[in-house]
Amino acid sequence: MMRLLLISSSNVYGYGFLDHAEPEILRVLGGRRSIAFVPFAQHDHDAYTLIVRERFARMDVEVTQVRDANDIENAQAIFIGGGNTFRLLKAMYDRSLIAPIQRRVCDEGVPYIGSSAGTNVACPTIMTTNDMPIVYPPSFAALGLVRFQINPHYLDVDADSTHKGETREERILQFLEDNATPVIGLREGTMIAVENHTTTLLGLQSARLFQRGAEPMELEAGSAIAL
Repeated sequence: MMRLLLISSSNVYGYGFLDHAEPEILRVLGGRRSIAFVPFAQHDHDAYTLIVRERFARMDVEVTQVRDANDIENAQAIFIGGGNTFRLLKAMYDRSLIAPIQRRVCDEGVPYIGSSAGTNVACPTIMTTNDMPIVYPPSFAALGLVRFQINPHYLDVDADSTHKGETREERILQFLEDNATPVIGLREGTMIAVENHTTTLLGLQSARLFQRGAEPMELEAGSAIAL
């Protein structure tokens, strides 16, 4: 049984760090009181771990900092936080974390929680991230825990904006011109839960589904996702 919680963002307007997701985090942990945190999306790993450790302590969950693959082997659950997705994926390749995470999550049922960049790397590739390529990972291929792409922090068009650059929707449609993998625009405050073969949209808003050859459509919170 695979158990995933893929969060659009750790910070949501009107809420503290991970506050909106706490009930779902506890649900996916299923009583586990220890989680291995992958901090490599941020530059200062120790400072980032401290923030996460303090937050999870309020949920009575102990946090250990992942430094290498041995920490994945001993994990009761895995949390990968937000930051820069390119930096994160490069570090995961450099530290040989890809295969161990895939095996523990897909084959052994270890719960996986991702937020923002941590959600990006759960997808087949990181090709729908919003982040700048500040470093160069050896591949865009990521963990492939789900069969669709996610665009976290998805933003709708602001009708009053004078900005003339491409919208988030236009960029996703460009991705689909060259790639057939569906994309879910995950607005802040929303998350995707996967339990075995059931995928569900949760949270405060709807999400937007993009598929090649079809008009974008809204996915309402609480609805099942069949992709």
